[in-house]
Amino acid sequence: MARTTVSFDSAGISIAGHLYTPDAPAPGPRPALVVGHPGTSVKEQASGTYARRMAERGFVTLAFDAAYQGESGGLPRGLEDPGQRVEDFKAAVSYLTTLDGVDAGRVGLLGICASGGYSLAAAGGDHRVQAVATVCGVDVARQFRLGADGTQDPAVFQSLLDTAAQARTAAARGEDPGVMTVFPRTAEEAHALGGRHSTEGFEYYCTPRGRHERSAKFLAWQSVDKLASFDAFHAVPLIAPRPLLQIVGSRAVTSWMAVEIHQRATGPKELHWIEGASHVDLYDKEQYIDPAVDKLTDFYTTCLTADR
Repeated sequence: MARTTVSFDSAGISIAGHLYTPDAPAPGPRPALVVGHPGTSVKEQASGTYARRMAERGFVTLAFDAAYQGESGGLPRGLEDPGQRVEDFKAAVSYLTTLDGVDAGRVGLLGICASGGYSLAAAGGDHRVQAVATVCGVDVARQFRLGADGTQDPAVFQSLLDTAAQARTAAARGEDPGVMTVFPRTAEEAHALGGRHSTEGFEYYCTPRGRHERSAKFLAWQSVDKLASFDAFHAVPLIAPRPLLQIVGSRAVTSWMAVEIHQRATGPKELHWIEGASHVDLYDKEQYIDPAVDKLTDFYTTCLTADR
């Protein structure tokens, strides 16, 4: 398996990616997957892990940094723009279709965490995508509005919108708008802010377990009001008749979103549970990634066969 550094254009923004190519010879062009990363993450973390593992199973895979994040271009840094995130997926598909070793008729999407929701929206509007799967997928806009477990007091998001509005006004006056801090200084502070889910995120992103220097520890305040009106779920019925697989940890506090997506899907669909796994466990823990990759391999091998 070879990894190549690549770049491609997404609505005028240069997107940085890693292209993973199987070493074994193939009789013809291979099926390919676009792999998207969680919110605040980069291609060297969970998405890179899954891209590498799926390349080892015979797929050409492309993991990329979202616009405004990682090694990709775009200002302001740390902006979470849902519309651009969806466009990044479509642009990645376009890039793959230009490669000689890729079968342009056999391209799938794989979204992890926040990219799970974005991959649904991208697949709904792009018929070049033949299959879509998510791992611990969420609609990050819903997570902001309702909380990871869906029980957040509405006043929390209203307060964030107040601060985002103030930041826009400050920027218009030439003042520093500041940024929204995503991770506090300690695991204890993380738990106080968001319970077990926040603690797990801190343990992955802020410790040697998964930390990366380019992984964002903040978001631009404009992200908040852009997320206010985004809804990844509206596109779910448009995916049919193409197949949808969701892989979810049985202990994930975010799993209620996967259940709702499954209920909205009108085509071939499967909600596959990984027993004992939390949301973040599926980022890097081999005892949970191994069965997830096995399931993904079966899914894409079936859905991206040459005779479909």
